[in-house]
Amino acid sequence: MRVNARVRRRPHLTGVRAGAAAAVCAALIVPLAASPSSANAIRGSAVVRQDASSATRAHLRDLARKLVAAGVPGVIVRVDDGHGRPIEISEQAAWTKKDHRLRADDEVREASNTKTMMATLLLQLVAEHRLALTDSVEKWLPGQARNGRAITLRMLLNHTSGLFDYTEDPALAPALTGQDPHVWTSTEILRLVSGHPALFEPGSEWSYSNTNYIAIGAVLEKVTGKSLATLVRDRIARPLGLRHTFYATGSAWRDRHARGYEPDAAHMPPDVPEEFRTYAGPQHDDHVDVTGDYVTADGADAAIVSTAGDWSRFYGALMSGRLLPAAQLAQMRTTVPEDGPGDPQELGYGLGIETAKTDCGTVWDHVGIVPGYATYNVTDSTGRRTAAFFFATSTLTKEGHQAGAALMDAVNCAIFD
Repeated sequence: MRVNARVRRRPHLTGVRAGAAAAVCAALIVPLAASPSSANAIRGSAVVRQDASSATRAHLRDLARKLVAAGVPGVIVRVDDGHGRPIEISEQAAWTKKDHRLRADDEVREASNTKTMMATLLLQLVAEHRLALTDSVEKWLPGQARNGRAITLRMLLNHTSGLFDYTEDPALAPALTGQDPHVWTSTEILRLVSGHPALFEPGSEWSYSNTNYIAIGAVLEKVTGKSLATLVRDRIARPLGLRHTFYATGSAWRDRHARGYEPDAAHMPPDVPEEFRTYAGPQHDDHVDVTGDYVTADGADAAIVSTAGDWSRFYGALMSGRLLPAAQLAQMRTTVPEDGPGDPQELGYGLGIETAKTDCGTVWDHVGIVPGYATYNVTDSTGRRTAAFFFATSTLTKEGHQAGAALMDAVNCAIFD
């Protein structure tokens, strides 16, 4: 399996959660003594936890190195199990070091993780009684969306609207590969999507569509009269002290940032569609450096820049109720099934966030993929345990997929005792 621009913003890497979760758990999780009643027992428990942390770090580093060996230019891993100092790992290919020395606290493009922040902003407005989840899209964006009268804001948030995914339209390929300088507005994207038939009747099925969040962004700006960059800054980043988190409106970065790469056309896997084989940017070592590209169709579905540490703080505030009242947090965590009955992982999509049942516990997460940047952020239901990884490419070889699958399973397990 590969991840490339064609599927760059799916909510999860297909098949990545499958595999050796149970074996990973057995390797990483060391049972702790129950209710120690003496100083020696407490010290012994601390030693066990330290040993477990060392084993976890070594295993995660080994997986990160396997990804680099499989062709991923750089990897960041961060795990905070709620006990002491987080594990932070960065590994990179030797040829990338002349561009940048990768660190675990580098800024990265969060891509579709943006959807969690957009859903948070909209639910804040619901709590303020400025709109309702049952409002139709037509109410706020008259004439802009196919079936707008039948589609509610909730359907946009949980991907049950039936709207065509704009990233699948060939007209967007130049923008998605950094070759088209034209910045697509939400109005233009929604107009383009209106030319495509609905995937299904609104509310009847589930299908991930980036168009849903383009519409959510337009609603947020319509209701508040403020830009999305301002809303993210004033309602999330500043209150939480997220110094490296912002809504990107161009190619500029604010601080140290990871560099992103894609294979050049000659080294792109043969099954990648022709329109996604060539990226804009400086070329060297069989790759294109896409760090400076601004994907001009990115918006409320994918524009956030952040760090693993900032996102951990965001998840902690979100899941603990600092950002949303209990009623709205409960709505966010009300899910619809993604893969139908009988799915062993019980994948469910809520409002801007998804859930999965792993062998080590139930997690809440999102994946984001744009050219040069693949990110995964995960938390438990309390927000006290979080993890993240970043790949400096959106194109994986078969070996890279296998190592990525193992890493996802490992970070999911590592956040639990």
